[in-house]
Amino acid sequence: MTEPTLAKTYDPKSIEANWYETWLDSGHFACTPESSATPYTIMMPPPNVTGSLHMGHALTFTLQDLLIRYHRMAGRDALWQPGTDHAGIATQMVVERQLAEKNINRRDLGREGFIEKIWEWKAESGGMIHKQLRRLGASADWQRERFTMDDGLSAAVIKTFVQMHREGLIYRDKRLVNWDPKLMTAISDLEVEQIEQKSSMWHIRYRIKGTENEYISIATTRPETMLGDGAVAVNPEDERYQHLIGKMAILPLSNRPIPIIADEYAKMDKGSGAVKITPAHDFNDFEVGRRHDLPLINLMTATAAMESIPEIPTKYQGLDRYDARRLILADLEAEGMLVREEILDNVVPHGDRSGVVIEPWLMDQWYVNAEKLAQPAIKAVEEGRTKFVPERWNKTYFEWMRNIQPWCISRQLWWGHRIPAWYGPDGQVFVEANKDDALASATKHYGKAVELTRDNDVLDTWFSSGLWPFSTLGWPDNTAELKRYYPGDVLVTGFDIIFFWVARMMMMGMHFMDGGVPFREVYIHALVRDEKGQKMSKSKGNVLNPLELIDQYGADSLRFTLAAMAAQGRDIKMSTTRLEGYRNFTTKIWNACRFLQMNCCTRSAAIDLSNVKEPINKWIVSEYSDAIEKTTKAIELYRFNEAADALYHFIWNSYCNWYVELIKPSLNDDDVDAAAETRATASTILEGTLRLLHPFMPFLTEELNREIFASDDLLIAASWPEPVTADEGSAVIELRFLIQLITEIRYIRAEMNVPLSAKPTLHLRGITDLQQRAIDNQQAALLRLARLDGIAPVDSFAKGSARGSVDGMEIGLPLADILDLTAEAARLNKEIGGVTAEIEKISRKLNNPGFIAKAPEDVVDENRRRLDEENTRLDGLTAALKRLG
Repeated sequence: MTEPTLAKTYDPKSIEANWYETWLDSGHFACTPESSATPYTIMMPPPNVTGSLHMGHALTFTLQDLLIRYHRMAGRDALWQPGTDHAGIATQMVVERQLAEKNINRRDLGREGFIEKIWEWKAESGGMIHKQLRRLGASADWQRERFTMDDGLSAAVIKTFVQMHREGLIYRDKRLVNWDPKLMTAISDLEVEQIEQKSSMWHIRYRIKGTENEYISIATTRPETMLGDGAVAVNPEDERYQHLIGKMAILPLSNRPIPIIADEYAKMDKGSGAVKITPAHDFNDFEVGRRHDLPLINLMTATAAMESIPEIPTKYQGLDRYDARRLILADLEAEGMLVREEILDNVVPHGDRSGVVIEPWLMDQWYVNAEKLAQPAIKAVEEGRTKFVPERWNKTYFEWMRNIQPWCISRQLWWGHRIPAWYGPDGQVFVEANKDDALASATKHYGKAVELTRDNDVLDTWFSSGLWPFSTLGWPDNTAELKRYYPGDVLVTGFDIIFFWVARMMMMGMHFMDGGVPFREVYIHALVRDEKGQKMSKSKGNVLNPLELIDQYGADSLRFTLAAMAAQGRDIKMSTTRLEGYRNFTTKIWNACRFLQMNCCTRSAAIDLSNVKEPINKWIVSEYSDAIEKTTKAIELYRFNEAADALYHFIWNSYCNWYVELIKPSLNDDDVDAAAETRATASTILEGTLRLLHPFMPFLTEELNREIFASDDLLIAASWPEPVTADEGSAVIELRFLIQLITEIRYIRAEMNVPLSAKPTLHLRGITDLQQRAIDNQQAALLRLARLDGIAPVDSFAKGSARGSVDGMEIGLPLADILDLTAEAARLNKEIGGVTAEIEKISRKLNNPGFIAKAPEDVVDENRRRLDEENTRLDGLTAALKRLG
């Protein structure tokens, strides 16, 4: 034995930063466009420039890095394209808050001055998330890092807008938008947070014109918008209202007559069956209004105060929308038109950054004809040119794309890509790449030079990020990188942005890249939740910070945990318990390597694993080859949990627990050739295993590769292991039988609480010749690892024997002289009674429809988990009692 060079304990903090710098210096993160290797491309979903690493990021970037490292080792020319998104609203808010601390308003600086401040902030603080990604081990091609406001990407955005406008795919229209009255801009659906809260539903009577006492009752949660009503709608099949269709109702307070129309939007079983239609303040009502040519009455200002227009009585003009609501309700009650107030649970849209209630607001905005762009993108997925994994996300994609609405792309912000549109004196719009071209077009149009005013709005962030798969590769120029790395092989992302980003990249890519899809596969991962299955949020106090977890457990432990829990279609319930378990895994690997170092197993020359002679070596080669096959296949199919499980099982069980234990005596055996072969086999398989584990645990594996094998070669540039073809013979069968036998004996000892010091004799009945030969060949290992005094065949088992079976052979451990079997049976029966009572208690809860309906989802899930645990425990106790006969 020799003194190992490895420290007694693995300390991630002391090595991770150094290895990352080594990788960067090596240049192995970079793709090689001149290479003859087959390219492999992943486009990094560009995080917001204001962002910081959260658990969702940790999951998606871990999986992407795992894929990139694997394919790089498998011989592909791997490009992981990094970058950040300018994040219009988020970034503008960050800088505005900083200025506010200095009592500076952005309007005091003016547009250009304010944008300068944002660029200054980006230079100093922007892109922090990329620094944090390095701590996770992300091996992106940082030399190619892009920003959605880079000159090249900005030029791509301008070209896209101008071309699509000329093709009629971009146009200006007056439609409803999600208006944030605090931020004073339209926002996308992704930036709207639907919050469930207690609300009031007011039932209001509208008098039928030409009658004194005939009314129709409607219900609304927003009585302040009634002043903009264009109609009352009833279902055409509703017999209650057939006689009213076509008549006029008198709008309370303003006494304006509005028609009663028939439309299927009104549901007979909902409320009174009659609904107010306010086309300018509700998205559904807007569509009804278009169908029936109803007036569009915009009731509010940009700050959500009531407008000064003829349709609004003077007393409400200028009031905030909620102040107007209170006064309107009081006046309705005074006039006897307020029937009742009903309290209900209601989902109310809020701006996710401002926190205020969003107002559907009618205004002129720029739109993309998404319906037309969607058709080729739908067909591409139908034909399998782009595949979703898991496949069930196809349905979600199709449902949204086939019902897609016009895409509002203009935002009332200063930070972002300014819309390349200029307006003439009469409002005529000129869309051109730059002002000079716009002036030339205007001169041609008017027959003389005129002053132009540029559009103040900027483009929706999703517009520029929709170009990401090809703009980052140099488009609109036909670059070598574009030809080589487009389309991407896979996009790894969460399901929440299928609509907002995936769909837009599909539409834009197919339109501008000659019908070529932007990626061949889309892997949709699940959410990372807390250990109870709840969504993480600051308000709940259950947020896990990945950087803090890296500090505590190491990046490799976090990466392996996330991969091991990333089962397709199943949310990840993250807990520190799982992290501790996989930190123990790193410790297990480290300790096994120290033992092998001490026994000179890491200094041997590589051996041809297909020609080993010793049975134990044949067995571990078979297990190693199986692990390579399972891991490779699972990664290729995006079954990351199965890949991690295959590695964990092989390393912890097959290699560390069994192989290392079984070879201990032979390392100092008199048979020099056998010992040499075993050392070489242990060393060769360890080196290959480190390569196999590298995409999951890059830091640990690089450290062990250098320290154990004194190698200057980096695993990041190593080749991926290939399965071993070897003649296994009966040796592998023998070893597998031996492991089954020892495992069963250990189960019996654990279940019966047999002391470690006790060494019973193993009794065997019904043994085959093959099993007998295996026991004879491996007797020393069996006695040592199962802690036995001897082995004997029997015709029948003595009273007081704990029994089991292995591959048809019966075994028994006589325990009468070791344990008080009567007391043991009593203990087991008592525990069985307690567990059975607990199972019945939990089952009564879960079989109670009232409990299932009322209890929070996480509470129900916890009870189901406990029931599974108790049933497993009962199975073990029952098996132990059965062993006593």
